Amino acid sequence: MKHFILSIMAIAILATSCSTTDSTQQANSTQQEPTNPIIETILSRRSIRVYKEQAVPREVLQQIAECGINAPNGMNAQQWEVRIVDSKEWLDNATAAYKKSIKADSPMAKQFADPAFKNMFRNAPAVIFIAHKPGPCTQVDCGLMAGNIVLSAKSLGLGSVCMMGPLGFFSTPEGEPFLKSLGLSEGYQLLLCIGVGYADEQPNARPRKKEVIKFVE
Repeated sequence: MKHFILSIMAIAILATSCSTTDSTQQANSTQQEPTNPIIETILSRRSIRVYKEQAVPREVLQQIAECGINAPNGMNAQQWEVRIVDSKEWLDNATAAYKKSIKADSPMAKQFADPAFKNMFRNAPAVIFIAHKPGPCTQVDCGLMAGNIVLSAKSLGLGSVCMMGPLGFFSTPEGEPFLKSLGLSEGYQLLLCIGVGYADEQPNARPRKKEVIKFVE
């Protein structure tokens, strides 16, 4: 009888142990379950304004640009053009001409006094220019393209920043030669540009106004 009771107790202990182990394994499995990588990329992406000197390989820039042109667009007209500049000489020369186009007493000139200032594109080592053929949908199309570009850049370990400010330079006499060098098709206009490179900063997220989201009953 004693041996029977001991056997029952041993089985009960073993069953409890297995149950506890299974529960622990299930909890750990739940805790270690990976998050959705696309959502994680969207929520962790930040605008980067400080970059490392490291150049971005052209095959990576090509891949990012191809992600861009796979964005949805009206009637699949694809009325956009993409130009990638990763030449330090081009960026330096454009910046030098840009400095000449800015008046010394202009608020814009203050940026040149910053010791960290390297080029007019937030110091990015590569810039992706997006041009469009003006139409009812093309600005939205290019916005979707830009979204693809910055998110794919983030997913590949790169930082990025969308800019429109530098584009005013290309309408000046000093900027005209650089605009021409982009070789845009007739009828196409620059809409925005995106600086791309390896981030040398990790800015915190800025609060988002979630109250702007409302369900309509």
